[in-house]
Amino acid sequence: MPTTDAGLLSVKGLCLRNVAGRNLVSDLSFTVGPGETVALVGESGSGKSLTAKAIIGLLPKGITASGEILLGSEDLQAASAKRMREVRGGRVGLLLQDPFTMLNPLIRVGTLLGETLCSQRRAAGEPKRSSAELKIEIRRRLQEVGLAAGTDRKYPWELSGGMRQRVGLAATVAKDPALLIADEPTTALDATTQREVLLLLKRIQEERGMGLLLITHDLRVAFSLSDRVLVMSQGCLLEDGDPDTLREDPKTEYTKKLLAADLPRGYCRTELPVVDRRPLLKVENLRKQFNTRQRKTAARTAWALKGVSLELQDGVNVGVIGESGSGKTTLARCLLGLERPTSGTMEVDGRRYENLADLSRRDQAAVRSTMQCVFQDPYSSLNPSHSIGYILAEAIKLRAHHDIAPEEVAAETEALLGEVELPADFVKRLPVSLSGGQRQRVAIARALAMRPRILLCDEPVAALDASVQAQVLELLRKVQAGGVNLLFITHDLPVVRQMTDELVVLFRGEVAERGRTADVIDNPQHAYTKRLLAAVPTGTRDWLREETNFSGGQL
Repeated sequence: MPTTDAGLLSVKGLCLRNVAGRNLVSDLSFTVGPGETVALVGESGSGKSLTAKAIIGLLPKGITASGEILLGSEDLQAASAKRMREVRGGRVGLLLQDPFTMLNPLIRVGTLLGETLCSQRRAAGEPKRSSAELKIEIRRRLQEVGLAAGTDRKYPWELSGGMRQRVGLAATVAKDPALLIADEPTTALDATTQREVLLLLKRIQEERGMGLLLITHDLRVAFSLSDRVLVMSQGCLLEDGDPDTLREDPKTEYTKKLLAADLPRGYCRTELPVVDRRPLLKVENLRKQFNTRQRKTAARTAWALKGVSLELQDGVNVGVIGESGSGKTTLARCLLGLERPTSGTMEVDGRRYENLADLSRRDQAAVRSTMQCVFQDPYSSLNPSHSIGYILAEAIKLRAHHDIAPEEVAAETEALLGEVELPADFVKRLPVSLSGGQRQRVAIARALAMRPRILLCDEPVAALDASVQAQVLELLRKVQAGGVNLLFITHDLPVVRQMTDELVVLFRGEVAERGRTADVIDNPQHAYTKRLLAAVPTGTRDWLREETNFSGGQL
């Protein structure tokens, strides 16, 4: 069971309690040594992220910690708030799941990195760099995480989610921490970008002797990258062992359940019965151009979509895959009327449009009723001031044009929560009190409240651990069997194989390949599709032994 010998990080008997005296984490002990990677895995609510917050002194208000947390010989439990700020900015780096929370949208990427690098030199008592030297170092750091020249002049909101995460990584390792805590660092990244980031973490670790505490629900990533894997459930440490032992000989039923819930790459879903396959959604030659203005230069243009066409027939699930920047989310935003296409047409259940805002209010309402969306980040799409019951009730009343009795609304709200496997008493809770997985299930329930024909899913399970992911995917399959069609946008190939009948592969705004999902995955024809498949984590160390960057270069 847990190792408690002295190391870079030593956690002994950690207990976390809320104001009601309930244990959220109980008697947790483990170590992380220099150059060692330890993965902390478990479902949402298992205590993984709370443990990380306790280590760096960022526990939410009302949660208290006892036990011992040592960084080398320093007792972090006894450290002052000022000292903990120094620790967080120096010896310990923190890489979050959502990079947008650590990047100021009003500050350019280069300014952010420059401030971080300058503060590092000040703390070390080193002389200040010249402007030219600092600019060179900023660009080197960005290149190190696979970002192109010119990224330093961009704002975070101009970047894709994957690019923002790489900026976050560059900022986190800029101060050369002895210990890096990475909380779901690649959850939102496509397979090739994920592999590049993990290869980068591995190389940095080897070069600097840095310890890495990896918090993840992706067992394949944990097994591929880690020296030891800690399995947590309901605040307790159940198993601590090397990846091969845990995979081949799990000791607890919970670990066996996690392993069983992990979707295999070779899984082939059961074919759905063929029904009337009239087109519910058509996209024809959709193009989207973004204009960007660089400082002291003329305006430049970038094509996010370069003539994309696809069709979703009634009774058929369609998957759209591709790396960050391939155009997946831009396609979704055009369909939903959140972006105005440069050219091309879209059609939803017979209503044809070039831009949703150009339709009449009646037709816009009909399109939105037919097609609902489940976004990747549920926290951004749920009003933090409203209870879950209020959020679902408003969607129900909107669908019924407010012509529905309160008792019917209450009954349907409870039924929706049951569909997504949440307790009925969640109606009283606020989004902030839920885990990420619970919030996403609420978001799915809200979409289903409109009773759509099409559910546009933009990375709907990217932030969920394996077992919760399996529950949500099973729910979506039941929903589809009941007459709802899925347009499933994802970077996760095992998930897309599980959930779709047909597959469209996007590469730099164009369709690289399309066909039956099983055919495309089992026998890819395009070199880009082959690279995507090769980048999927295998759960073995061989996956990270090759130093090749699947985007076409060396890291």
